Amino acid sequence: MDEDTIHNGVPMFLDFMSEVEGLLHAALGSCGYKVEEGVNNLGLDVSPHADLASSVAFRLAPQQKKSPVAIAREIHQALSLDYNYIDRVELSGPYLNFFMNQKFLETVLSQALADNAWTGRMNEKVIVEHTSANPDGPLHVGHIRNSVIGDTLVRIMRRAGCTVDAQYYVNDMGRQEAMVVVGCDHFQLDGSKADHAVAKVYIAANRLMETNPEIRDEADQVIQRYEAGDEEIVAKIKSAIKYAIRGIEETLHRMNIRHDSYHWESEFVRKGDVAEIVALLEKTGLTEYEEGAFQLDLTKFGFEKKMVLKRTNGTSLYITRDLAYHRFKAENSDRSVDILGADHKLVSGQLRTALRLLGIREPEVVIFEFVSLPTGSMSTRKGKFISADELLDEVEKQAYEEVKVRRPEESEAFLKEVAAQVAAGAVRYDVVKVSPDKATTFDWKQALDFEKLSAPFIQYSHARACSILRKGEDGQEGHFQADLLAGENEIALIKKIAEFDLVIDRAARELKPHQLATYARELAESFNLFYRYSPVLDAEPKLRQARMALARAAKNALRTTLETLGIQALETM
Repeated sequence: MDEDTIHNGVPMFLDFMSEVEGLLHAALGSCGYKVEEGVNNLGLDVSPHADLASSVAFRLAPQQKKSPVAIAREIHQALSLDYNYIDRVELSGPYLNFFMNQKFLETVLSQALADNAWTGRMNEKVIVEHTSANPDGPLHVGHIRNSVIGDTLVRIMRRAGCTVDAQYYVNDMGRQEAMVVVGCDHFQLDGSKADHAVAKVYIAANRLMETNPEIRDEADQVIQRYEAGDEEIVAKIKSAIKYAIRGIEETLHRMNIRHDSYHWESEFVRKGDVAEIVALLEKTGLTEYEEGAFQLDLTKFGFEKKMVLKRTNGTSLYITRDLAYHRFKAENSDRSVDILGADHKLVSGQLRTALRLLGIREPEVVIFEFVSLPTGSMSTRKGKFISADELLDEVEKQAYEEVKVRRPEESEAFLKEVAAQVAAGAVRYDVVKVSPDKATTFDWKQALDFEKLSAPFIQYSHARACSILRKGEDGQEGHFQADLLAGENEIALIKKIAEFDLVIDRAARELKPHQLATYARELAESFNLFYRYSPVLDAEPKLRQARMALARAAKNALRTTLETLGIQALETM
């Protein structure tokens, strides 16, 4: 096979699955069976017993009043024998097991050798809002999970073929920003990192308020003057926010996270969108004034607390402005995704209910539980928190020691650069490998374990593949016999490479980035088994060329997987 004979950017496993779906639908039709419309209505999944298994017989059993085993037998007998990528179909009780043929494995290998393989077909315009931390101080560990989940989903959706706008929603009209302005009026910003400097004046202002109640009045006046468009206050708030975000961006960039656009709350107030939303909600007949505040009564939708839309002084609240922002997102996307902490469940539920009342498409919401550290709780207002910078500094310091032990001969510049990328990868992977709905504790020792299931383990697998290819370059890479790759670990690696597009497709549809993290670990394990039991450089010439091609395909798959996770694919470690 020649490496130039490829089909760039064509999905792999999804093609195999598509053929299986076609065969099953034809067989179901000839048996007179119908399945309900919906995603994966044929019950297809990767199985330990087959390359792809169908549990459709279980879905049909209740409506047909037959045993799943009998139904599976009928479907199996009705299956066409005209296969393209399927080797055979085996009946296993109620399951139909499908196996890939040699042609499919060779197609996978040829496609995986292309630098631009794995370009998806999910052509949708998506907005993903993540991080959106208040610009009153540095990011802390809780923010990291939001940022990593959000950025990984952005990358997954782009890999799936979507056009994605990663947005940061800037809270510039809340009390926190008013307190930052008050803090800057009373205290001097020092020379520390921008977001840390802002945090110091914010914390100082809150402490001062404990002994000087007039500070609260100052903050209230700032809020009112800003919402009214007072030029002096607008300039002060914009300056403080941009300064804080500059520091926040520095932290995000350390973790390979970037936003495409920033949207400020005030833009929706200034344009009249918020007033329009309030007027539309008033037409629902569910609004009322209570103790001077304008509220939306959602009790009939299961919410005990009423949703306050305007304060007694007439100023809007965060959730009111958020409704306007979500209308903007719905109008400018096919899908809109919010990444929110578990403490936002109630507000998120209220917001989606209000959007339904207005006939506006609701966002898809990923709620994540929090990351904890042995040091305990974090509070920006009280000044007791572990910043993301402190965490990254500590992990980077430990990564430097690990890399230095392994590569003592390398320059200081090399050690620092690799340590920075290993640390960023370790933090990202440790955060994203756990399903968002499960709480997790960050343990830097496990996260940096080169021998275990961590980001450095996956990065090292990629570096090992690069090393094999550097040592084995001899000008014959373009020609190999794929059918020589018949060993158990060789076939298993090709099949694992093939799964990438399936994992991406499901993670993008289901908004579950941890699925890609699991796949990355499995791919690295599969490559290491191949490396251990299928010698590449010492094999006889023809087999050597075939295994070199497989090592190159594995390197491409590992690189693409790591990049989609936002982790640097290092070529040497």
